[in-house]
Amino acid sequence: MELVEIRRDPLVIVEPRGRIDTMAAEPFGERLTELIHGGSRHMLIDLQHVIYISSAGFRALLIVGKLAEEVKAKLVLCGLSAEIKRLFEIGTFMDLFTICASREDGMAKAQ
Repeated sequence: MELVEIRRDPLVIVEPRGRIDTMAAEPFGERLTELIHGGSRHMLIDLQHVIYISSAGFRALLIVGKLAEEVKAKLVLCGLSAEIKRLFEIGTFMDLFTICASREDGMAKAQ
């Protein structure tokens, strides 16, 4: 997995690319945690280039989501493909996150 970060103060857009599988989930979660601990309070995770997310990837998102709530940060997801959306629905994660269809909508929600 590759992780691209784009800063548009105060917003940080994180764009993982590839698979958020068991091997990639830990560094993915650690980087998101670092951003929040570093003061990022407006974060958009754009999943448009993610082709798979494992249970470990979902766990990383849940941990980061909880941390964001604790520090009153805004965490928004966008760009879910049909397959990734299906996995979110199966795991009943759709109601746990703010999810937008487009990057533009996500950026507006995360501000």
